[in-house]
Amino acid sequence: MASINKLSYYEEALTRTLSSIRGIVFDKDGTLFDFHRTWLPAVHNAAEFASQGDGELSELLMTAGGLDLETGRFLPNSVIALGSPEELADFWIDLGSNISKNKLIAYLDDVFSRLGLEHAAPVTDLPRFFTFLKQQGLIVGIATNDSYSGAESTVQEFGLTELVDFIAGYDSGFGPKPGPGMTTAFCTHMGLHPEHVAVVGDSDHDMMMAKLAKAGLRVGVLTGAGTRESLSKTAHIVIQDITRLEDIILKARE
Repeated sequence: MASINKLSYYEEALTRTLSSIRGIVFDKDGTLFDFHRTWLPAVHNAAEFASQGDGELSELLMTAGGLDLETGRFLPNSVIALGSPEELADFWIDLGSNISKNKLIAYLDDVFSRLGLEHAAPVTDLPRFFTFLKQQGLIVGIATNDSYSGAESTVQEFGLTELVDFIAGYDSGFGPKPGPGMTTAFCTHMGLHPEHVAVVGDSDHDMMMAKLAKAGLRVGVLTGAGTRESLSKTAHIVIQDITRLEDIILKARE
């Protein structure tokens, strides 16, 4: 359990809001898992497939998609960081990939599920963190622009099945981010009013999803492609990573 450190002025304000929060929706990649470490191998593999081995085209697909090849980091608000596999397939086909859309989407779903799971880098001990949330009486959901099957496999692999109440992917029927569908569905399925729900994510898409769904709290984290500057435009508060929530939640429950 994290010790209660001194909270910043903004975190003190956050504790007052959190006192009324009953459910939390987490983005997956970049929030629960370090985005750059998790997705770099999968994106290289996907670009190789989409370019059919054309090295020049492969580099174009990755760099235009938002990967800095020198640093191995993804840029804020890039299509790779924010988009669904369907959106990425459309983007890459427009750039010159000759793979059919359906075939490319199927490959992206598969490779992101396999390699994303193989290289998944959790930002903390997730079973312990989610157990803490459940002990605080919170209902927990995951909303991702990854596929539902990819998210479900990750939840199972990391021992979170009994700790997560709701999972939605871009293909779950609620629409992808930045639309409000996944957060709205969480509220509906869990019987929660949106103002009693917090959304935690690393991107503007997460924050916009929360805003459109009228969620009560939007929390940005810095473990993905988003920066403090980019997230501050739409988040109520930006914290370093999800572990900071433990101190804040404990303070809010006092």
